Amino acid sequence: MRNYEMFDREGKIMWGAFWTLIEMQLKELQSAKNADDVIRILGGSGPGDAHFAGSGGDGTVRASLFAAGWELVWQEADYFWVMKAPDDSMITYIEGDIYRGDKRS
Repeated sequence: MRNYEMFDREGKIMWGAFWTLIEMQLKELQSAKNADDVIRILGGSGPGDAHFAGSGGDGTVRASLFAAGWELVWQEADYFWVMKAPDDSMITYIEGDIYRGDKRS
């Protein structure tokens, strides 16, 4: 799917295209080797370095990163955890917001 096919004439994302984009992000995360890859793949706006908007869908960031060889460092809940990449860089996931490094405190 090309980027321009995801938006209507007013520039708003179309819901079918939205979930297609989420699936594409999750698939691409399966090859993420470091925190920079995750931030590049997810992008977005918000308080973090990146944002995952598809937390209500079937796939998860955590499952995709497990497939890429990441390890779970710590988890308080499904919406708050820290993972370590194969290169030892880390991300913290807090309710869809992605932060570079371990931000537990």
